[in-house]
Amino acid sequence: MAQIGKRNSLIVLHSTPHGIYLDGGEHGEILLPNRYIPKGTSLGDSLDVFIYRDSEDRLVATTEQPFATVGEFATLEVVSVNRNIGAFLNWGLLKDLLLPFREQADPVRVGDKVVAYILLDEKTDRIIATTRLNRHLSRQRPPFKPAQPVALLITARTPLGYNAIVEGTHVGLLYHSNVGAPLQVGQRLNGFVSAVYPSGKIDLSLDASGYQRVASLTDRILEALKNNGGRLEFDDDSPPEVIRKHFEASKKAFKQALGSLYKQRRIEFTRPGIVALDIRDEKPGDWKPSERRM
Repeated sequence: MAQIGKRNSLIVLHSTPHGIYLDGGEHGEILLPNRYIPKGTSLGDSLDVFIYRDSEDRLVATTEQPFATVGEFATLEVVSVNRNIGAFLNWGLLKDLLLPFREQADPVRVGDKVVAYILLDEKTDRIIATTRLNRHLSRQRPPFKPAQPVALLITARTPLGYNAIVEGTHVGLLYHSNVGAPLQVGQRLNGFVSAVYPSGKIDLSLDASGYQRVASLTDRILEALKNNGGRLEFDDDSPPEVIRKHFEASKKAFKQALGSLYKQRRIEFTRPGIVALDIRDEKPGDWKPSERRM
């Protein structure tokens, strides 16, 4: 049976002047309008389509890909507000996605970018959005391990740091002390699990912990030096946001990595920038932390 709010592989049944009809199982025949029909489609073909309801509440198919499907979190922009029912979000389809007033954790305005969860409303069988995120996060014990790399979605700034959805299932905390530059609500980035407590609380970091972080980053710096003729414009005075953009690391971690390379006589500071003192035909990870090049 075709799943509303998901991508489905459906069989072409027959064509009409308005489009082709697909086999939706218990949902019956579902129209794929002419504008979405792939060139060369024939009866009996299987098409990958997304199923949702049009403005007249009919099930319809599209070959377009929404920014998120039912069961996923996404950062979406508010494009209009209807004072009677709620706000509408751009989710990448011709028909905007409704964010009802009852599902708004805080009032939204046109132009706002909000982190929303996509769900199928049990009462209306329509796809809607909600910014009341906690009720849609897992209550199970987090399966993550310390130092595990994870995908993060920033949901809120707090006095302690930033709340982030981890791998689309649990919420964790990035402390301000572990963030080199301000983050934006709705921002997606990669991070690491620092700790998982018996209570289910998750601490996060934007860098791997301990020497593993420094070693990995020093490898990347050495590789960047090799690829740039032995010179880089970055050093420990570079802005945190610039370091984050180019090396996906905090300024603190970057300074530690530069210090490690400097002590090993691998680099020299040129203020601004750094220059390699010994770039050989070696692969990242070949050097050891105790080696010194005299």
